Amino acid sequence: MKKEWNLINKVLEGVKTVESRWYKSKIAPWNKINTGDTIYFKDTGSFVTVKALVTKVEQHEVEDNIQAIELMSKYALADLGTSDLSNSIRNYIKNKRYAIFIHFNNVEKITPFDIDKKGFGMQCAWLSLGNVETIKINNRANQSS
Repeated sequence: MKKEWNLINKVLEGVKTVESRWYKSKIAPWNKINTGDTIYFKDTGSFVTVKALVTKVEQHEVEDNIQAIELMSKYALADLGTSDLSNSIRNYIKNKRYAIFIHFNNVEKITPFDIDKKGFGMQCAWLSLGNVETIKINNRANQSS
């Protein structure tokens, strides 16, 4: 998540209850995430610090930028914590063909851990896997010296 958007705090405060993903092609988590799955959150360049339970998944094939704005407007408050669609958000969703809205609850702050994205691609923003333990890195953040 973009650290400057302060979304992790919004998740923890219960302001953000939906995670949206916008893509030009059908990539993860498209057809890979389901109600009952656990999702984990981290800011870009930081450790994973929060987990939540998926309660609903909505997938949309976006016809045009007008529909993209309509979809984002519908979920902006639950996704971004604001109903204002800034130019940054509008530019982010522009010309995207697929939108996924992942609703969640049971948010928990967890012991921070780092992950190894080897095999997923370093730029990959969403990983779908059976067990998070397979990508956890034993790190010093969890150990006392």
